[in-house]
Amino acid sequence: MSNPNDEQNQILRELNERIEQLALNMEKARFAEYVQLLERPRKLLWNHLVGGIARGVGIAIGFTVLTSTLLYVLQALGALDLPIVGDYIAQIVKHVQAQLEGRTY
Repeated sequence: MSNPNDEQNQILRELNERIEQLALNMEKARFAEYVQLLERPRKLLWNHLVGGIARGVGIAIGFTVLTSTLLYVLQALGALDLPIVGDYIAQIVKHVQAQLEGRTY
């Protein structure tokens, strides 16, 4: 016959293991830092503002590099004087250059 104290000890050991596992998981998730951040809304707002500005600047720089590379390639293809493709690319380059100079067609 099993002793009720043994059952209680077993339950307490399992409960203790689960609590330790939960504490470890919360530590891994940096839950305490998240709670501290929520307690200071100005810091949270500042972090989001800086992150948004950084993403916006990164997107602008990336788009500029991509567009300038694409224009360079199109100009190089236009200089090859390919029969059909060359005229099409030349028109695209003219439109883009006119837009960059502020002229309208």
